[in-house]
Amino acid sequence: MPGLELAQYHRRRIVRLDTMVRLRWLAVIGQTTAVLVVHYGLEFPLMIWACLAVIGLSAWLNIALRLRFHLTQRLEPDRAAWLLAFDTAELAVLLFLTGGLQNPFAFLFLGPVLLSATALPPRFTVALGGFAVACATVLMFTHYPLPWDPDDPLRLPPIYMLGVWLAILLGMGFIGVYAWQIAEESRQLADALAATELVMAREQHLSALDGLAAAAAHELGTPLSTISVIAKELQNAIPADAPHGDDVRLLREQATRCRDILGKLTELSSSGAPFDRAALSSMIEEVVAPHRHFGIAIDVTLPIDRSAEPVGARNPSILYGLGNLLENAVDFAQSRVAVDATWNADTIEITITDDGPGFAPDILDRIGEPYVTSRRRKPNDRDEESRGLGLGFFIAKTLLERSGATVTFGNRRPPAHGAVVTLRWNHSDFERPITFAHA
Repeated sequence: MPGLELAQYHRRRIVRLDTMVRLRWLAVIGQTTAVLVVHYGLEFPLMIWACLAVIGLSAWLNIALRLRFHLTQRLEPDRAAWLLAFDTAELAVLLFLTGGLQNPFAFLFLGPVLLSATALPPRFTVALGGFAVACATVLMFTHYPLPWDPDDPLRLPPIYMLGVWLAILLGMGFIGVYAWQIAEESRQLADALAATELVMAREQHLSALDGLAAAAAHELGTPLSTISVIAKELQNAIPADAPHGDDVRLLREQATRCRDILGKLTELSSSGAPFDRAALSSMIEEVVAPHRHFGIAIDVTLPIDRSAEPVGARNPSILYGLGNLLENAVDFAQSRVAVDATWNADTIEITITDDGPGFAPDILDRIGEPYVTSRRRKPNDRDEESRGLGLGFFIAKTLLERSGATVTFGNRRPPAHGAVVTLRWNHSDFERPITFAHA
């Protein structure tokens, strides 16, 4: 999924109608039970028929929604907001009939606002919260008496009622913002992981094509040999000046050419390097090579003693992740990027260093999280093309960590400047075979 499409999907929030209907049925059952218990169980005076009529209106709306729409339908944010506004108004009318903010169930004003904060865009949550606060404010001054013992009426002081109103207001604000933040981070992580899976699937597909090419070379060898033999016999049987003599010679030449091409594929597969396993230096050079022609010098430093050089599978996670980090280093470098590889009996380490501005201090601790980017807009950038969505580091870090690597980000020590990215594997993780998931 392209970055811009991913951002548009990320901003789009929709709610299933079935979710709204189920939650309203839960509210209807709870409200009916509370009204009946207060009136018949506690024997407090209550406008029971008016309350049941309001609850019945909510139940009627649920039935109408079920008959009119498919429950699997997803609601646009504005329609979901209207339904939540109805729930808020219905609750306000019930509280108006049963004591206003003196009713301990007044805290349920937080319910629709909390649901909106987790599922709808912020502007709808703000509007719904404002409506709920307006309803609570009206209920402070206008309501029927709280159902209570007539011989011992309950009188709450105004300062206490002001505290209840303020508690509801602050609760909506704090819990709403908290719920929105948690839901937003979850959405961002889900979108970023989806992008990572797409990248990984593409890299695995490309790796699978390497093996497919080698298999094709092997399978096509036998029929191509038959074609070559028949073409040779036809060339020997037909005189050179025959009408189809040139066609037969061309057929044999092309068959020979096909055999040469398949022979090269077979040699590549048997050598193992490009299709199966590769030394660490070969993998680094494969990643570095496409970036050597952009005016930035790339220095690769390897240990002098190469006798114990690690050899691992051409893991798409490592190749893509390392390539992404190197591309970012080249983008930000002024003139030079250094790639240093070291290893010992236990670990393998690759360090990528550039001489650019380095990571900004305010995002250094969050590098590798989705939608966190240090890329700044340049004068000739257009729209979002060059700014990026901050998914590059996240995808690279996720894929590398799946391969067993530990990834750390930092800056060079002053007076030097530039970013430093360090990758570290255990030998067993780097050298383990690739396992592809089957769809």
